[in-house]
Amino acid sequence: MDIQSLQPNPVWKYFAQLNAVPRPSKKEERVIAFMMDFGRSLGLETFKDRVGNVIIRKPATKGMEDRKTVVLQSHLDMVHQKNNTTDFNFEEQGIEMYVDGDWVRARGTTLGADNGMGVAAIMAVLASEEIPHPPLEALFTIDEETGMTGAKGLESGLLQGSILLNLDTEEDDEIDIGCAGGIDVTATGTYQQKRVPKGARAYRLEVKGLQGGHSGMDIHRGLGNANKIMNRLLYAGSKVGDLFLIGIDGGGLRNAIPRESNAYFALSNREQDVLMAMKELIGEIRKELAPTEPELQINISEYENSGMMMGEEDRDKLLRAVYGVHNGVFAMSRAIDGLVETSNNLARVEVQDGRIKIACLTRSSVESAKMDLAGGLTSVFALAGYEVTLSGDYPGWTPDPDSEILKVLRAQYRLLFEEEPRVVSCHAGLECGILGSHYPGMDMISFGPNIKGAHSPDERVQISSVQKFWTFLQKILLEIPGA
Repeated sequence: MDIQSLQPNPVWKYFAQLNAVPRPSKKEERVIAFMMDFGRSLGLETFKDRVGNVIIRKPATKGMEDRKTVVLQSHLDMVHQKNNTTDFNFEEQGIEMYVDGDWVRARGTTLGADNGMGVAAIMAVLASEEIPHPPLEALFTIDEETGMTGAKGLESGLLQGSILLNLDTEEDDEIDIGCAGGIDVTATGTYQQKRVPKGARAYRLEVKGLQGGHSGMDIHRGLGNANKIMNRLLYAGSKVGDLFLIGIDGGGLRNAIPRESNAYFALSNREQDVLMAMKELIGEIRKELAPTEPELQINISEYENSGMMMGEEDRDKLLRAVYGVHNGVFAMSRAIDGLVETSNNLARVEVQDGRIKIACLTRSSVESAKMDLAGGLTSVFALAGYEVTLSGDYPGWTPDPDSEILKVLRAQYRLLFEEEPRVVSCHAGLECGILGSHYPGMDMISFGPNIKGAHSPDERVQISSVQKFWTFLQKILLEIPGA
């Protein structure tokens, strides 16, 4: 089935057009140009700010000129993840989509529904001559997925709206009124390379088949982290005999739970004992993770010796440091039942050519708790002798249960769907916290269609939910209060 034939047709049409444009974070030149051309083709005021965010203004439909101006906001970039077996160039190719029952998926890659569905819905509103709406400002931000630099760089006073609808959440029965903040914790170090002892046999250890997912929205699900699994196996092997570590390549993007990791090592002393110990542990790990990771694969195969390795002391420091790094939920909220307050994602472990890099994304809805966990991670890395950098810090979004726009959304949701929406604060990082720092008086809310597996090649968006989301968005625009 052709994606553009799905309903609501305008949303799917623009989603397909958007997904034909490569749009990696920090390399959004083509999608910025695409959006500028789109706004100008409609004859609407269209411009980009100093960092590359695109703003398109559309006057109110007749009879709604006295309503408050609404900012419709989504981000242009998408997370790039693919299966190891998928041959795909995100910087050159458009996303290959297909229909699977009530879902739209991509072939072996992330889909870009996060946040492409929000972008497409805004485009459909801007292009429509039939949807009643108040004065609109469409804000398309850049680089949300790797630092939120678009939101951070937005100038105060540029926007005229007093209400912001962020279309970047992933459960269609939820209305979000708050989110976690985050900070990147990155450790780097070096090691003296040594030659692998003569006669040692080299192996490749491969962890794959994990679900992965969004390091905020999915962190509570008990999913496996390929970097932690890999480290656990290497550590166990090193305690049995001489394990000479050659290199590690694990995980990828900071906001994606690592699905795959590869390590290379050599054995000489007690070779069979080491392999047996690792294989026994593989069986135990599979049993532990069977409820959440039924497709987990861990393989050991012989590998052509590269000749160079990490010394024993440096190896032990690395494996102990990664073992000591907290991964997953750190604390649950004391204020909101069921909400993850603080977490860490051990996103990337890279050991190659005398260099070490370990990258984490720490999140919390409580600023002091975020920095406390970041301090703990820093201490673990510092004990191993690594240099630690804290970067990409962004604030959370403090919930306002008395928000006027929240009252509008709750009332219209009940009217349309005859049930009560779930009003929540999420553990993901939304741009609302940053945008609110530039526009402290703006009334903000976030909602969206059902999207599963975001930040992984299993990402999919529900067709029937997009219909629900589109109906809800149109009704909200109709009911915006007067200025």
